[in-house]
Amino acid sequence: MLNRFHPSTIICPITTNVKPDVKILRVLLVKGTSNLKEDCDIMIDQIRAIDNKRLIKKIGGLNREHINSLREKLSIVLDL
Repeated sequence: MLNRFHPSTIICPITTNVKPDVKILRVLLVKGTSNLKEDCDIMIDQIRAIDNKRLIKKIGGLNREHINSLREKLSIVLDL
């Protein structure tokens, strides 16, 4: 959900440069998931804030399994 009360949003970018050997830092999204045209990795180690104006269109969503994996890995990387 877009934060309408703050000018920026925290994101984890995705890449098509899939790295199977860095599992703790990435979540694999397989082609076809969320309408993706090729395999992608969510880069947990590249978390950042971006201006909401850069969020132009929604390209997809995550299923419960991906959300849980993302939460688990974020808590490890951020030492929460």
